[in-house]
Amino acid sequence: MKKQLYFLLSLAAVTGLASCSKNNDSGTTPPPTSTNVDIRGTIKSSQHWTKDKTYRLRGYVYVDGNSTLTIDAGTKIVSNKDSAGVLVIYKGSKIQAIGTADNPIVFTSNETDKKPGDLGGIVIVGQAIGNGNHAVIEGGVDAAHQTFGGTNDADNSGNLQYVRIEYGGKAVNPGDEINGLSMYAVGSGTTVDHIEIVRGLDDAFEFFGGSFNAKYLIAYNCADDDFDLDDGYHGKIQFAVSVKDPAFTDNKGATGDISNNFEVDNTTDANGYLKTPITFPLLSNFTAIGPNNAAGTSADYGYGMRWRRGSKFILANTIVMGGQKAGLDIDNDPTATYYINGESGFKNSLLHAVTATYKTDKLSAVVFTDVTLKSLAEGRDGSKSFTSAADIGLTDPFNNAAPNLLPKSGSAAATTTAKFEGSLTDAFFTKVNYVGALDPSAADWTKAAWVAWGK
Repeated sequence: MKKQLYFLLSLAAVTGLASCSKNNDSGTTPPPTSTNVDIRGTIKSSQHWTKDKTYRLRGYVYVDGNSTLTIDAGTKIVSNKDSAGVLVIYKGSKIQAIGTADNPIVFTSNETDKKPGDLGGIVIVGQAIGNGNHAVIEGGVDAAHQTFGGTNDADNSGNLQYVRIEYGGKAVNPGDEINGLSMYAVGSGTTVDHIEIVRGLDDAFEFFGGSFNAKYLIAYNCADDDFDLDDGYHGKIQFAVSVKDPAFTDNKGATGDISNNFEVDNTTDANGYLKTPITFPLLSNFTAIGPNNAAGTSADYGYGMRWRRGSKFILANTIVMGGQKAGLDIDNDPTATYYINGESGFKNSLLHAVTATYKTDKLSAVVFTDVTLKSLAEGRDGSKSFTSAADIGLTDPFNNAAPNLLPKSGSAAATTTAKFEGSLTDAFFTKVNYVGALDPSAADWTKAAWVAWGK
């Protein structure tokens, strides 16, 4: 009760910070004087959150009206489970959340006993191009903020750098959730790098259409998919990590859903999987660690990679290991056709899985077998598969509390040289000489201060 009263008094002291449309002469809300500030409702003028205060999100908070939310490095934003906070940066508005390696911006639980779902998550909504597979934003946002997308692939939603999002995930209904970080039709003018999602109740990252690019992403111990790309997402990502807790998946109910390191779709079968633009990410230098059949592994774990429903992809210079039911899975006729004709490819990468390394599924007219997939991946595309995860040679990848993803000296992971060919010659990609997310000859960037393990 004292804690609640303190927040209410704090809120009273800073009227105008949120849920208020009054502007001063500069159009910017003055900084609050309290050290603990409740934020709720709709923000309609620009605000500046500073690290000397803690901001508590109360339910859905919308940044709207072409305003900008600036968050200083080292700022902490919290949420309680009684009103899981969701921060929505809506079309035309921007977030300027620029942390540093030593002073990240942290969104986290305000509970003593922190659990997934105490926080909702962050939703950024842009005006770039998608294919309309989802008509509205998921997760129970209000009617005024449900639509997304436009025609401007260069749209700019701001900067998100050195940000950690912990204990997120809000399930409104089955299949209708808030993820750790949801990006809806966000444009390439937006800067996204050094983001970690920790112990989320649903997907870590889900990108619905859009063209933005990203580097240095970590998904750690999230319950559903770590990299879920759909609705025509056509950006580029390099240097990313996915680590799964073997015992932790979300409640699948009777949906038949599974949890994967990658799950990439184009559209639903009602749209014939063919709506354009087609989901087509260009990806390089990932390290993805599945449960590897550890004791207590959830029956709901699926694949290292699941490419389906008409998606295309290029994934190169990557290490995927420990997938439970399969390593590389291709579903549905259009997805298979893109792989067969070389529009898609799993290139110059290292693969291990507990059961089937390669799997094809849900095909009708297209003849494409597990054997054919392996032949293309390891012949044309130059990847390699391993019957034992140890043969890939990462230092300690399945130590979930403190994973060490650096390649061992002399291992396959350390001696395989990266290749940047075709679409990967794009200037976005840093032309490193190693596969996976970590340089075996350099300091481990996943051990920097902005990254949290053991949660």
